[in-house]
Amino acid sequence: MTSQPRTAAATRRDELLATAAQVFARQGYDATTVREIADAAGILAGSLYYHFDSKESMLDEILSGFLNELWTGYDAVLAAGLGPRETLEALVVESFREIDRHRDAVAIYQRERHLAGQPRFGYLTDSMNRFEAAWQGTLERGVAEGAFRADLDLRLAYRFVRDTVWVAASWYRPGGRHDAGEIARQYLSMLLDGISTTHQ
Repeated sequence: MTSQPRTAAATRRDELLATAAQVFARQGYDATTVREIADAAGILAGSLYYHFDSKESMLDEILSGFLNELWTGYDAVLAAGLGPRETLEALVVESFREIDRHRDAVAIYQRERHLAGQPRFGYLTDSMNRFEAAWQGTLERGVAEGAFRADLDLRLAYRFVRDTVWVAASWYRPGGRHDAGEIARQYLSMLLDGISTTHQ
């Protein structure tokens, strides 16, 4: 079955969401007004309400769209039957792909986690819990199977890997010197093999 072409209205919604994501990522959700999003999009504030009923709805679509795509990729990795090292590598690669596709949404997700306490954004807590289980579970399996060092503090290792990967959203720019695949490769080399030429 062939996919249907997107309508002009749907495409315009996508453009407006991308603009809103840029403004939210730059200024923060609470500090951003609907008028500022409309100004950035080059339209009147009233025109924005033709597409979205509120600023909250825009944020919801940005975050849920990003997380749905992230978990589609993660779930495919976790279901692939790979060894723990290969699973970790694939999760890192998938993470950088998402940073490349949704850099602003990643920045918002990291900055606005307090929204998880609101009923509409309760899925943020679910995603955080799934994220931790996926990464820490992979590390635990790696230690159990002898792929990773037995002396690892798994909680600390999880936080190190998580923060090392996702902080890249604060500086990564699509179209820069290195693409997402090359950055993932470099990160994995440093993470799994270290930066020293000799091992004591």
